[in-house]
Amino acid sequence: MMNNTPPIRYRRKITGMSAILLPLLSSTEIDWQGLRGHVGRTSDAGLVPAVNMDTGYGNLITPQQRIDVLRATQEVSAGRPFIAGAFVGDKPDSAFNFDLYRERIDEIQSFGGAPVIFQSYGLTQQSPDKLIEAYAKIGAHCGGFYAFELGKMFAPFGAIYDLDVYEQLIQIPQCLGAKHSSLNRQLEWQRLALRDRVRPEFMVLTGNDLAIDMVMYGSDYLLGLSTFAPEEFARRDAMWESGDNGFYELNDLLQYLGFLAFRSPVPAYKHNAAQFLKARGWIETSLTYPGSPTRPDSDVAILEEILKRLES
Repeated sequence: MMNNTPPIRYRRKITGMSAILLPLLSSTEIDWQGLRGHVGRTSDAGLVPAVNMDTGYGNLITPQQRIDVLRATQEVSAGRPFIAGAFVGDKPDSAFNFDLYRERIDEIQSFGGAPVIFQSYGLTQQSPDKLIEAYAKIGAHCGGFYAFELGKMFAPFGAIYDLDVYEQLIQIPQCLGAKHSSLNRQLEWQRLALRDRVRPEFMVLTGNDLAIDMVMYGSDYLLGLSTFAPEEFARRDAMWESGDNGFYELNDLLQYLGFLAFRSPVPAYKHNAAQFLKARGWIETSLTYPGSPTRPDSDVAILEEILKRLES
């Protein structure tokens, strides 16, 4: 039964969360005005900003930059909800480091955000029982949090859990939802069926930037692609809720953008995002954080053509 395509859920209200690109003025200087504008624009559109995620170079930025991003987001959000990545950098032979996760969680919550628990080698290389114990310990400490399944095409420490582990994860009461980034429809459909049976209020947050129509089947989303066009994503979501058939055409165009940006190497989508936001006049440069892969300048002409179509 769990291998069958689930029914389309027409006219459902979609919850959208958008991973915020961290814009730069130089290789060492953040474009704070651009960041603040982008966070505000995302909140104003009705999406939940997600900062210090992969799109915000959460694994590359300095501790002070991470804190400054949280502070700026808190100020711009002005009481509106936001989430932030709790990233713990470690090595393949590392043990699970709860103390570092606790520090990251406390840091996020001190600025009014809710944590998204990034995977780490120490977290994902545990046995299934120890893995669930780790998430339960996190939940007991912080209250509400979001989990994160991350395919290895995004990060070498990532893991996609088997369904038995996932079923235990979603029964942790403090776990409000989980971002699923396998780029595999079938695996996400299985999670939706399991969610419906075990805990209907749990949020399956699609991270599949190659299948953003997963919202039709019951997923909500936490996407990097939506950072390119938060208002257009919000408009698409409203169309679905109201039954407006314009949803399909707008979704197709946004998916075209996703196919371009999320080609191999996948992490270079952040450079495409910077190119696109610069073309929109929302940020100053198309620079990426040092250590992040780049795209060719020839992508800009294609991105500008997509932007013209979106604006029309």
